[in-house]
Amino acid sequence: MTAHSAIRDAQNSLACGAMVAAAETHGGSGGSASAAPSGAVEFPAVYDDNVAFVWRTLRALGVPEHLVEDAVQETFAVVARRRGDFEGRASVRTWLFAIIRRVASHHRRHQARKGSPEHLSDTVLDSLADRQQASPRDEAERLQAVRILSRLLDTLKDEKRAVFVLVDLEGMTLPETAEALGVKLGTVASRLRVARAIFERAVAKHLAQQAKQDKEQQP
Repeated sequence: MTAHSAIRDAQNSLACGAMVAAAETHGGSGGSASAAPSGAVEFPAVYDDNVAFVWRTLRALGVPEHLVEDAVQETFAVVARRRGDFEGRASVRTWLFAIIRRVASHHRRHQARKGSPEHLSDTVLDSLADRQQASPRDEAERLQAVRILSRLLDTLKDEKRAVFVLVDLEGMTLPETAEALGVKLGTVASRLRVARAIFERAVAKHLAQQAKQDKEQQP
């Protein structure tokens, strides 16, 4: 497993969880990014097109699994109140991310007051595994990648975490990410380089630890 394959597998795992949550809990399609309309956004379309994006981004930004349902509802409540503020100068998802980030920050502060941050639980991961119907070996590797990603994201400062999530997990361009975060393009590029370096070191450390454990278990 390389850093790039770990990111790719984590993307697939988070996307799976988001699609299931959207279909089972909200009835949304979780479709592709919405084009930016002029004037106020149409709430039903924004909801249907972006509920999966909201779910997986909230999770990637550290909202615990047991709180993500409330966080999704809170995000769309803000969207409903503020849809008239959307001016159509950016994509809907860059506008949404500003709301998602504030909601995630609120829930993470709430969780921090209660104790240590929650990682993706084995129960949640195993549930996703059953739905994916992958081979045991492939699923084990995928779940391992998500666990690594979960631990990594909790070590990143918020500003680097946001860039990493938007670019490497959501596939946004650097200009789109700069617009979503309200920072300069060079700042986004710098934060992304640091975040990727941390991720690669985390993967290398994990692989070294795993190799040591495997060696110790050999007869």
